[in-house]
Amino acid sequence: MVTPIYAALLGLLLILLSFRVIKVRRRALVAVGTGDDPELLRATRVQGNFTEYVPLTLLLIWMLETQGAASPVFIHVLGVALLVGRCLHAYGVSQTQENLKLRISGMMMTFSVLMVSALSLLWQAV
Repeated sequence: MVTPIYAALLGLLLILLSFRVIKVRRRALVAVGTGDDPELLRATRVQGNFTEYVPLTLLLIWMLETQGAASPVFIHVLGVALLVGRCLHAYGVSQTQENLKLRISGMMMTFSVLMVSALSLLWQAV
């Protein structure tokens, strides 16, 4: 099984993103919400965006793997692309002067993995 490797790595990335939110919350003295703090807003959106896209994308990759719809190499390619995409997006959005190229690259990689995984599963179903 290949997908659990990427699930574990992405789980560790989520912990890092969560710790960053906690750190910024403590600094800003904001327990709930963002308190109009731009750094806290960025940190919570990076974490939120991660939790919006990663679970379904990982599930689709796992389905491809367990149904034998893709080779282990292809599963690795999808997993690496998702992991790198999420890292690029997180770093790009986290910057006060946002690096739009990193943000866009990260989202394009994430969307590509999501779309390729979904379309591969549909192709296998018909």
